Amino acid sequence: MPTINLEICNLETIRTVNPRLMSYNVEMTEVTGGTFWKAYTPGQIAGTEKFPPIANHDEQRKLMQWFDPIDSTNPRLRKLAKELGPLWVRCSGTWATKTYYDFDDKGAAPEGYQNRLTKQQWKNLIDFVNAVDAKLIISFANCQGLHSAEEPWNPSQAKKIMDLSIEFGHPVDAVCFTNEPNVLERTGFPKGYTVEHFHRDQDIFHKWIRANYPDVLIVGPDSTDGTALKMGPTGVPAGEGLSACTTAELLEGCEEKVEVFSYHYYSGISERLASIMPNSHWPADTAHTDAYLAVPGNAARAFAVQRDQLVHGAEMWVTESGDSAGGGSTWASTYMAVLRTLNEAAEFCTITDGVIFHNTLASSDYGWLKHGTYLPRPNYFAVLLWNRLMGNTVYDAKAEGHIYCHSRKDGKDGCVYLVINNSLSDVTTVNLPKEAEVYALAGKDGMRSTVMTLNGNDLVLGENDELPDLSGKAVPADTLEIAPGSCTFIVL
Repeated sequence: MPTINLEICNLETIRTVNPRLMSYNVEMTEVTGGTFWKAYTPGQIAGTEKFPPIANHDEQRKLMQWFDPIDSTNPRLRKLAKELGPLWVRCSGTWATKTYYDFDDKGAAPEGYQNRLTKQQWKNLIDFVNAVDAKLIISFANCQGLHSAEEPWNPSQAKKIMDLSIEFGHPVDAVCFTNEPNVLERTGFPKGYTVEHFHRDQDIFHKWIRANYPDVLIVGPDSTDGTALKMGPTGVPAGEGLSACTTAELLEGCEEKVEVFSYHYYSGISERLASIMPNSHWPADTAHTDAYLAVPGNAARAFAVQRDQLVHGAEMWVTESGDSAGGGSTWASTYMAVLRTLNEAAEFCTITDGVIFHNTLASSDYGWLKHGTYLPRPNYFAVLLWNRLMGNTVYDAKAEGHIYCHSRKDGKDGCVYLVINNSLSDVTTVNLPKEAEVYALAGKDGMRSTVMTLNGNDLVLGENDELPDLSGKAVPADTLEIAPGSCTFIVL
């Protein structure tokens, strides 16, 4: 049973991080309506029902379904999103690459586009962003409907959405040219599109933004390239066979530089795709292990090297992140996912400054809120507590294991420790130097519980969507036992 001594004096500062660290995606497919991952069954979530395998990538269509646009006017959705505090909302995704902005209400997208965004749909999103005090980042269409590979990209569509956002009362705060450009044509770009075409077009886009919207932050490249990264438990590189070019190849050939370096990274492949990408899938019985929890931090360190080479001194943003690609693992909506979520954020802060955009707020099994009902999942309350307790100054916790230390979010003297006991059998003991407020998180019915508890009390909405009691428990200066499989915030 390990014992940890918590310090409150002479803490060494590592860095100060972005206060909007914990942000999220509202995918373009959620705004317009579109296809997304089918939900798991209750048995699959509980781990009592095996997910049926698919034979090849073409069969992925069987795992998708049509969803109507998200109701961004829903009072519960807005209330819960606002409670998370000021952050970033990212509206992008593969769907955005092929979206036509039908702000003249023509009723259909021209040939070469996949879908259409109406004026009212965009107004609803802008109203949502304003209602939750967020900043907005978007990406743009770059498909056959806008131009051919041999024709330069043009701003005819981008100008529409940039100007309409201003008209609706929230100018776009940051832009990324396109989503996941390292996949090139396979992500929806024009037929025959090459990395040289991308260099040409991103330079055109960046020059146009800087000339016409000089206050807008330029982010990029939103790459999924993980060729050098080990995602799955077998150690096979994550990007093997997926990327058409590397992140370095995308940025090194551009004259116009990005201001924020961005990438996408998930901790594995979900059960939906495990049968065709078995080397990148983590089984549920490994989701608490040191190896699995280390994946996001290892990715951040690897991409930080690229950031320093390509955009030295820039912040680093993870513009898509989650427990696994493919809509989340079967346990994504359960308490089991909380360990990874909190550890990812905390370790990221020890590596770099930036923002992590969780995918998503309210879609598929990895959404913080359940699609349709917008009821909060365990990860929602974990992030809410992080945003309420963990300040922006990061300290060296000087302890082995998943133990992290920040300043207090309330600005008072002292610090906040996050202790993640990822052992499912052993208690961790901490020695408290003074009286503390303790926020102990656990699964109500075990690791795969869909309800999380705080100090033994269920975290569920009350009448009229009232938040549960999120206050800590006063504990005297003494030893504190951290239960197996639990995550505990300790405010000193």
